[in-house]
Amino acid sequence: MSKQERVEFYKEQMNLENTIVEKAEKAVQGIENILIKELILGIALDSKKHAGMLSALISMYTKPTPSVAEEFGEDLKKAIEEHIELEKQAIDTYQEKLQTTDNESEKIIIKAILNDEKKHHKLLLTIQKMIIDKLTLSENELWEMVEESLFDFGE
Repeated sequence: MSKQERVEFYKEQMNLENTIVEKAEKAVQGIENILIKELILGIALDSKKHAGMLSALISMYTKPTPSVAEEFGEDLKKAIEEHIELEKQAIDTYQEKLQTTDNESEKIIIKAILNDEKKHHKLLLTIQKMIIDKLTLSENELWEMVEESLFDFGE
């Protein structure tokens, strides 16, 4: 798939996600059942998030991707580490709550939140390992990686 085809695909998907948001928001207007309303709006929020991520993918192909300056990288790294710990705390708390509740409606909501928290935790760990470390490389570290990748023949 060419760069332009990728960009067009992501634009189409972004439009689809934005349409989902609009339709969901219209669907819950006037709905008084807060549980149903918030479940549908929660799905719409995910679609909003997806649209933002797709926008980032489009930018990746259409704009330069700046690195994170080392002084900001350290703050970002620390914030990610703290966020990982908070997500882990949330996972533990929701797992405990799931074991102690007998209300099926509650269980459905808690399971949905727990699944989101697990995804967030995993994604943050990936961001920490695959992105933040690479974005905050010093110039020397960057050149060492380039050199290693140029001369590593799998030996």
